Amino acid sequence: MTDDRSNIETGIVGLGNIGQYHAERLRELEVPLVGGMDVAAEARRRFAGRYNVDVYEDHQELYETVDAVVITTPNKYHEEYAVDAFEQGIHVLLEKPLAHDYESAARIAAAARETESVCMVGFNNRFANTVQILKDRIDRGELGDITHVEANYVRRRGIPGRGSWFTRRQIAGGGALIDLGVHAVDLALYLLEYPRVTEVSGIARSEFGSREEYAYLEMWGEDTGPRGFDVDDSASAFVRCAEGRTVSLEVAWATNRPANHEFVVRGSDAAARFDLLEGGLTIHSASTRGSSHLENTSIDVRQNDTHTAEQRAFFDRIRRADDKTDGSGKDGGNGSIEQALLVQEVIDGIYRSSDADATVSFDE
Repeated sequence: MTDDRSNIETGIVGLGNIGQYHAERLRELEVPLVGGMDVAAEARRRFAGRYNVDVYEDHQELYETVDAVVITTPNKYHEEYAVDAFEQGIHVLLEKPLAHDYESAARIAAAARETESVCMVGFNNRFANTVQILKDRIDRGELGDITHVEANYVRRRGIPGRGSWFTRRQIAGGGALIDLGVHAVDLALYLLEYPRVTEVSGIARSEFGSREEYAYLEMWGEDTGPRGFDVDDSASAFVRCAEGRTVSLEVAWATNRPANHEFVVRGSDAAARFDLLEGGLTIHSASTRGSSHLENTSIDVRQNDTHTAEQRAFFDRIRRADDKTDGSGKDGGNGSIEQALLVQEVIDGIYRSSDADATVSFDE
């Protein structure tokens, strides 16, 4: 099987900044970008001018021209665009999270089960070289039994533009927890090999975005003030899984502490520590050989573009599914819909735990 992707005609649904980010990487991979769709006329005009492709206001018109789509719309609209694509046999790379709430996510997952299309959710951090090196060491048993992951995705002042769809619960489904937390939860469960989740307990807070005076140096998007903000800006949670495995979670758009993107993976034979954004990997272990001692092994890792790697995996899966020679279909590989649904259930459980001030148990 070659690396030729030139016959997979692809479109983008949602032509804002994230859509353009994906478009650039499609071109790097020499995937034919044939069109785009957005409900906003200005977004369509800008995209058409930049990429010289046809643009549409109606996604059904785009779907008549493509084999695959990358969906980058606000969370609330994922279901409509993804389900329609599945029904027409179109392959889908869907930006995280799966949806704005668990019920919508479950409907997407149900539709995905009925399609022959490749379906992949955009958990791009799995594709970081650092993560893949660590995952290989875990799979080879070098860390022993993995029992706990400490997952941090904390910004000091990083609330998106207040008034944008990111800060409106009706469209986004939540704030920092559903925006950053989905990355942290997925990566933690991925390194734990996606065990069964038994219960979650957490608190989602809104401490900064609702203030009239919010101190920040930079903000993605325009700040329309606290009236455009009705979501959480931080969350703390604890996730219990089968066989005693656990995840502790800290996520924030805004805090009064330094930013922190550190993950700590604890195993019975060794532990690992890495920075999600900056890379670098350290393995911590202990030994009694010769004499009792502690070992800290630093591993230098070449950084990579995780979105490019994610797209490459998506299109390679399409080619394997079309080839049908190696037994790998739509269900294998990174970003499975079922795993994304579990992440959504964990996020939903944390929100419910916060609202009820109680632990939320999951049905077996």
